[in-house]
Amino acid sequence: MRVMLLGCPGAGKGTQAKFITERYKIPQIATGDMLRAAVKAGSPLGLKAKSIMDSGKLIPDDVMIDLVKQRISQADCQAGFLLDGFPRTIPQAEALHKAGIGLDAVIEIAVEDTEIIKRLSGRRIHPGSGRTYHVIFNPPKDPDFDDFTNEPLIQREDDREDTIRKRLAIYHQQTQPLLDYYKNWMPSAWDEQPPQYIKVNGNDDIANICQQIFAELDKAKNKPKLKAAEDTKQSPIN
Repeated sequence: MRVMLLGCPGAGKGTQAKFITERYKIPQIATGDMLRAAVKAGSPLGLKAKSIMDSGKLIPDDVMIDLVKQRISQADCQAGFLLDGFPRTIPQAEALHKAGIGLDAVIEIAVEDTEIIKRLSGRRIHPGSGRTYHVIFNPPKDPDFDDFTNEPLIQREDDREDTIRKRLAIYHQQTQPLLDYYKNWMPSAWDEQPPQYIKVNGNDDIANICQQIFAELDKAKNKPKLKAAEDTKQSPIN
């Protein structure tokens, strides 16, 4: 299975990614992890990426595509992979397609902004241990204090409502066009089967979300592929 996972911060992507990778025996390929691995390995692409990052610039799409191609050529990707964090824009998605990196499914875990704000803004952290609480879902015994040390809890800057709203605005600005790109993908005679677009309600129970994703992925996995135009002797549709 070749899968891409989309969802705003706090939607539950990490939880569902774990279930997907375990069921289909595929690795999760996160942009940050991939970059760090390439840099650590000292590969030509890794060194190029490091030079770009050290200069304070963003990694160009062509370098990212080459890194993805290099990563998915490894043995653990033989049965497929789960892309997390890439592509983020339509040009990146188009570059991925032009590079011949096809996808079987694109999964969107959809959660309303109000729910995301409630989930993230309610988190509290004990700095010394990293223990995490939530004022609604997992409150400490004594509000604002750690259960074990009775030391004060903090709210991280990333969990403040104004910060969350900014992150959500950026996500929607970047990702909505990408979702439309995959939802409205019309295959030409030269295309393989377009990726199956799967939207699940991220407000549902974790187990129910997982089962919905599995059912849709199994359908996508067993869906017959379109024949290439060279096999069907058709001309591409302009």
